[in-house]
Amino acid sequence: MRFQVLDIVPYGPHPITGEQVSAAERLAQVIETARRAEELGFDSFAVGERHAGAFLSSSPAVILAAVATATRTIRLHTGVTVLSLADPVRAAEDYATVDQLSRGRLEITIGKGNEVLQYPLFGLDVAEQWALLEEKHALLRRLWREEGVTWSGRFRAPLTRPTRTLPRPFGGAPRIWHGSATTLASAALAGRWGEPLFTANAIQPRENYKVLIDHWREQYAAHGHDDRHAYLGSGSGAGGVFLADTTREATLRFGPVYEALTAARDVPGNNTPFRDIEHAVAHGPSLVGSPERVIEKILEYHALYRHDLQSISLPTVLPFEEQLEVLERFAAEVIPAVRAAAPTTLWGPEDPSASRTGQTADPETDERGSAA
Repeated sequence: MRFQVLDIVPYGPHPITGEQVSAAERLAQVIETARRAEELGFDSFAVGERHAGAFLSSSPAVILAAVATATRTIRLHTGVTVLSLADPVRAAEDYATVDQLSRGRLEITIGKGNEVLQYPLFGLDVAEQWALLEEKHALLRRLWREEGVTWSGRFRAPLTRPTRTLPRPFGGAPRIWHGSATTLASAALAGRWGEPLFTANAIQPRENYKVLIDHWREQYAAHGHDDRHAYLGSGSGAGGVFLADTTREATLRFGPVYEALTAARDVPGNNTPFRDIEHAVAHGPSLVGSPERVIEKILEYHALYRHDLQSISLPTVLPFEEQLEVLERFAAEVIPAVRAAAPTTLWGPEDPSASRTGQTADPETDERGSAA
């Protein structure tokens, strides 16, 4: 299994103490977390996109460009790019720039977003969100793969003259993943194009996400795509990962923060059905507990989902030093056991996308990080 750190860059005070860093310091923490994740042997670092609520992630391409210059090997992701809101020409240019800066380390996850208030900000009708996503995805694919694109559609002016966006991506078009959280639409779109799925795995029972995953696999096969490359990513619930020597200690220490976060407005997880930490740990995807329990939970979900990439989020309201301690412990005590129990070909020699960076070694077996 591969491992990703995702930051949607929530920006708010500690729900109990009220302490809060400046916006500049919060963004600096994002860059430092990515740098440290690379040192620890994580495979991917992702930045989300939000335009409504208390977040600093309205410009993920800008943040990822900074991450690209601060790192050398870790893959860069979005989680997600709200493509329904974007001009595909602009998205092609922005993310190809990040891809060049990172020398082919970029892959993006697209979706329609989970903030309905984003659409009025951009003068768009939320009722059209799925149609917007489908059309813009098709155009983005062409812009990254073709040298002279002409095009017409419903939601933007046509490209009547052959269009070649610059810069071109580094070493071929970046892989596009599809974020899936609530409906079959993204799963169907990913399956139709033979592209990987990223299940949110956040606030619903695991069986609900399994329905979306199964639909994606069915559509993937129905359209004749090679299932050897049917890669699946999975999130890890609201609130963030938190480790302690025992699960009891972890729930006692992190429980008050988790419950304050889920009771508040405009924060990730405020619509989770798991309102107390014991419920979230026992029945939800939250990775809170001892390293042994977190390993067990990831593998329980893997038995159901068969996912290749596990995404985690740090509890960013905690002091930054404490966040890094959790990251280091996860890398040392969780990643090796899960990798050994759940191998994957993602980003290894058998993955066609791995060659874009020019790095052909298998990151599960090379010397790049001690967590491997």
